[in-house]
Amino acid sequence: MSRDDVLLHWLTQACGLPAQPLLCASSDASTRRYFRVNGADGSRIVMDAPPASENVQAFVQVDQLLRAAGLHAPRIDAADLELGFLLLEDLGTRTYQTALSDRPADPLYRAALAVLCRLQQIDARGQVPEFDAAFMRREVELLPVWYLDRHLGIPLDAAARATWERCTTLLIDACLAQGRVLMHRDYHSRNLMDCADGPGMLDFQDAVWGPVSYDVASLLRDAYVEFDEDQQLDWLARWWAEARRAGLPVAADFGTQYRDFEWIGLQRQLKILGLFARLHHRDGKSAYLAHLPRVLAQVQKTCERYDELRPLSRLLAAAHGTLDRGLSF
Repeated sequence: MSRDDVLLHWLTQACGLPAQPLLCASSDASTRRYFRVNGADGSRIVMDAPPASENVQAFVQVDQLLRAAGLHAPRIDAADLELGFLLLEDLGTRTYQTALSDRPADPLYRAALAVLCRLQQIDARGQVPEFDAAFMRREVELLPVWYLDRHLGIPLDAAARATWERCTTLLIDACLAQGRVLMHRDYHSRNLMDCADGPGMLDFQDAVWGPVSYDVASLLRDAYVEFDEDQQLDWLARWWAEARRAGLPVAADFGTQYRDFEWIGLQRQLKILGLFARLHHRDGKSAYLAHLPRVLAQVQKTCERYDELRPLSRLLAAAHGTLDRGLSF
C-alpha cells in the first residue's frame, strides 16, 4: 500500500471518517504534509509526518504544553504516533500573512505579542531541547555550506573562514547570554492563524528552551513580510514592557534589549539564508528563493550597526560583488 492508502485507511477505520479524496491544506519546508478532511462535525486537518524524518511525538508534547496554558494550539482528535498521523482541529485558512492583505497589522501583532508573553511563561525547561551553542552553530553553518558555496558558488577561503568563525562566535556568545524561556522557534506570519478568538499557533514541534528575544525577532523580522523600523520598535517596546511585568528574563534597559533582539534575529537570518538555499538545491522547493533578498538586506543592515559585525557584512558584500549582480538571485 502507498502511504496515501495507509493514511486513508487510518482515517476511515481508526477515525471513523467517510472515505474521501485527500485535499491538500498546506505545505511547508519540511517533509510533513497537511490535508483537510470532512466529517459529521465539520472539517479537520490531517498531519502526515513520516516517522523517518519527523518527530510527531514532539508536536503532541508541545501541543499539550500550549493547550494546558490556555493557548490556541490545535486540539488533537486522534493520533497514531507509530505511523506519524494526527487528526487535528482545523484553525482555518487565514494565516497572518493572508490576513495582512485586508486587516490592519497593529491589532494582529499586539495580539500575537500578548500570546507570545504567555507562551514564554510556560516552564518547559527539561521538556524540550536546549537551544545551546552547538545547536546555534549547526544552524549558522548552513550559510557557508548552502548559500555561499552551493548557491553562489563561492566557498570561504582561509581568511574568510577566520572572519566567519570570529563573528559568529561573538554572535552565538551574545545570544547565549540572554535569559532563557520556551521558544516556539518559528513564530511568524505563516505559522500564526487569524482566528475569531485570537491567534492560533502552528508548526511548534521544533520548540526549544532558548533566548527570550528569539521569537519576537522571528515575528518582527519575518522572512515573508516586512515592517518599517518605527513599527518594529513600537511593537518590541510593547512586548518588552509586558515581558517585564510578567517577570520574564528580558534586559532591564531597552537599549540592551534592542541589541539582544537584533543579534538573535541575525542568528536566525543567517540560518534562513542557508536553509532557503538548501530547500531550493536539495529539496526542489524553489519558491523560497524569492525571500532571500529581504533576509539578506536585514542581515546587512544589522551587521552595519555594530563594529564587531561589520567584517561579516563585508564578507557577504564581497561574495555578491564577486558575482557582480548585487542582490539578484
